Amino acid sequence: MSESVVLSAPSSELRDALDAADGLAALQEIVRADPLCLEGWGRLSESAYASGDDVGAYAYGRVGYHRGLDLLRSAGWRPDREVHWEHEGNHGFLLSLYGLMRAAAAIGEGVEARRCREFLLQLDPSDPLSVGALSPKELSRRLS
Repeated sequence: MSESVVLSAPSSELRDALDAADGLAALQEIVRADPLCLEGWGRLSESAYASGDDVGAYAYGRVGYHRGLDLLRSAGWRPDREVHWEHEGNHGFLLSLYGLMRAAAAIGEGVEARRCREFLLQLDPSDPLSVGALSPKELSRRLS
């Protein structure tokens, strides 16, 4: 097992706001106030995807993913290190990457969706988001 990187968990105030967020507008307010709130970006991607806005889901997922890579690198992450779901601070990055994977598949970016799937499995081989069960063929269309 490789060494794991752990991002900071949201503050209690931010956690309360995330827990109380009841839709896209509330989540947008959270990331407007704290653009580094990776869980906010990941949940925005989930919310947009659930409403059928695949392009919005893709954009939100991509922002969370890129912001997360910056935070991971500043925390000492290298490609040989894992990012485990078991640490609350890592949820936002992994949710953003998962959202990016689903949205990429939905808009026909199967190659990108497959790369995201493989990256999720590399980052946390325990596969907490169950992406290992997805076949590459499934990643060329909208997932349910």
